[in-house]
Amino acid sequence: MTERTEALVIGAGVAGLTTAVCLAEQGRAVRVLAERPPRETTSAVAGAIIGGPLVSDEAEATAKFSPVDVTGAWQRASLTEFTALADRPGTGVHTARGRLVNQNADGGRQLAESLPGFEVCDEKESAGFAVACWATMPIIDMPVYLDHLAERVRAAGGSVETGTVTSLAEAAAQAPLVVNCAGVGARALAEDPTVVPVRGQHVIVENPGVEEFFYEQNAGGKATSFFPHGSRLVLGGTATREDWSLEPDPAQTQEILSRCIAVEPRIEGARITGVEVGLRASRKQLRLEAETVGGSRIIHNYGHGGIAVGLSWGCARVVLDLAAG
Repeated sequence: MTERTEALVIGAGVAGLTTAVCLAEQGRAVRVLAERPPRETTSAVAGAIIGGPLVSDEAEATAKFSPVDVTGAWQRASLTEFTALADRPGTGVHTARGRLVNQNADGGRQLAESLPGFEVCDEKESAGFAVACWATMPIIDMPVYLDHLAERVRAAGGSVETGTVTSLAEAAAQAPLVVNCAGVGARALAEDPTVVPVRGQHVIVENPGVEEFFYEQNAGGKATSFFPHGSRLVLGGTATREDWSLEPDPAQTQEILSRCIAVEPRIEGARITGVEVGLRASRKQLRLEAETVGGSRIIHNYGHGGIAVGLSWGCARVVLDLAAG
């Protein structure tokens, strides 16, 4: 017979682990269950950067309610948390200066003006983009950060395990509180056909000495970015809707390299150490709500698209409120 716990979190990506940390550090007995360990989730493939204007895989806002106001509040909550984590060694979070750019003349700059270190780029620094500015923001080495979150869950008495559940009813039989952070897996688990994968590919190279990030904020199939994490540099990226393939695409690898080299020539010749692919869970409206299944409270927290990291702490705290309710 499966052991029953107080709270079961399904998914070990950034949404699941952040939610588990909040629940466990509140004193609940938490068990995280996922098909793959944290370093093998889509979250481990992310760049990632916190605090820029919201850019999702959908043309419209991802939140279900009062989109801009609500997702903005969740993002600000996450920015506050990540800024504090940047002062703690071993978290994988650090602050860096870099450029935010946009192809559209009216895109991004107004929201970026509130960021620390804001400064408009000159013509050369703009790299051909209509809008470009400097800012100082937290960036996250995701594999290290996911390890940090998993350790916080364990330190608070919880567990992180690999395994599967095939239905919400099966999950409900294991705990009175279940949080569904299954990402693209929520399509089957929650029988939600509105969840579609958005395939993303990144190229990892040995860092040739780059210390500043570069982040193109335009939604679409291709965006140029690079994020320095010590000895490695994460280059991006792509966004292909309804593509389930986890196999690296050599043509996309070359396109990513070419775009990044055009901005930062030092990347040319850097040794490629890996090509990573992940499937973001895209949904027209982020799902963050509760229901009852088999006498257990089920809270859904999925469909974040490409901004799961940036919304993670804000959404996890909404889960706490829903759990209390």
